[in-house]
Amino acid sequence: MNRTRLSAAVALAGATALVLTSCSSSSEEGQATPASSTAAPSSSSTAPSSSAASTSSNATVYTLPGTGVFPEGITADDDTFYVSSTSDGAIFRGTVGNTTVEPFLPGGQDGRTGAAGLDVDGDDDENTLVVAGGATGTVWIYDAESGALRGKFTNGLGQDATFLNDVVIADNGDAFITDSRNPTLWRIPANATGEGQLEPFVDFTGSPFAYGEGFNANGIVEADDDNALVIVQSSTGNLYRVARDSKAITQVDLGGATLQNGDGMEMEDDTLYVVRNRDSLIATVDLDDDGNRGRVTGEITDPSFAYPTTVADVDDQLLVVNSQFDKRGGTPVEPFTVVGVPER
Repeated sequence: MNRTRLSAAVALAGATALVLTSCSSSSEEGQATPASSTAAPSSSSTAPSSSAASTSSNATVYTLPGTGVFPEGITADDDTFYVSSTSDGAIFRGTVGNTTVEPFLPGGQDGRTGAAGLDVDGDDDENTLVVAGGATGTVWIYDAESGALRGKFTNGLGQDATFLNDVVIADNGDAFITDSRNPTLWRIPANATGEGQLEPFVDFTGSPFAYGEGFNANGIVEADDDNALVIVQSSTGNLYRVARDSKAITQVDLGGATLQNGDGMEMEDDTLYVVRNRDSLIATVDLDDDGNRGRVTGEITDPSFAYPTTVADVDDQLLVVNSQFDKRGGTPVEPFTVVGVPER
């Protein structure tokens, strides 16, 4: 779910009753209504997940406030990171090294009843945080320091027709948002403010990126040469390249490999990290600068992972969101967590 913006000095990283379905699985999860992610700490078990109880993990565990959070997205700027809640749209903010994460933007504020992917741009004092709203069909733009609302943009589609899943802020300041249900890549121009309509940037209809059952376009990153965007299709595990200038759409050549259940992605130098949520792992891909081809080089997993959805690279570690989407309608282990594991 998301490209981390790093400073040059530090190489770091469903309506009020709207209940979001699993915004990052290759098929939709159960829709039982979770409790609101209030700021009060949970009194439940402090184990990060049922699969995280193993003492063999050396992960750093960051606890999220509230209950029923079901987090999804993460992004980071230097050592500050932001996490979204699918339950009520709350946004949390944390600092690497401090394992207690704090509320930043309350759920429901500005009509943000659900939140999925997000991205932050701290370059040139922009301090811009962009939040994709899943089935709300809305994207919000905030000041990443003060939390002031700068913009609110919608595609005007009903929640059964759209799912705004992930977002990347390109180097030119434009924000691109994937839609897992509607075959459209949306764009918000750089420095846009106020309220308005989302701009369709690319229509995938009739292109090599064929939409089908389940979740389609999900994680998105900008290729190293800044001329293309790379998107993972959750349901097939394919990567697709969208040229920024010509808008040409091609499948990334992975030598026959696929990234089934691909979710959030992070680009760091030549390495593309792809979270495969149902598989509870992160695939590493050596991706060419132009994004035309890549090679799957390995996998990262940890006992602390609990249906991971998104990842941010910060200071030689990966911050991984434990969504526990497989426990919707059941009994998740609380508090919900983000875990930091070594980058490798």
